[in-house]
Amino acid sequence: MNPKVHVKTGDTVAILSGRDRGKQGKVLAVSPREGKLIVEGCNYVVKHVRPRRMGEQGGIVKAEGALYACKVQLVCPHCSKPTRVGHKMDGEKKVRVCKKCGQTL
Repeated sequence: MNPKVHVKTGDTVAILSGRDRGKQGKVLAVSPREGKLIVEGCNYVVKHVRPRRMGEQGGIVKAEGALYACKVQLVCPHCSKPTRVGHKMDGEKKVRVCKKCGQTL
């Protein structure tokens, strides 16, 4: 598997498939080796947590679960539309570009 992901931590993404399809959220964490990422406010999973110390409360906790990166698309901050990511050289730097409006991301 190719350990590259088209989004970075802090990007805003739109979810393309699954029960949260259509939602937008900020990327909290990226795992390029697995090809997964965690999006804020999406793909909640329920965990049953046991109390670890004396007096600590156990119970049911909701947390964001990981999504495959292929199921999300970057939202351009300029045109506010989900878009594919292009690349171009800006002098010596390689920059990400919106495929819809052409602005640098």
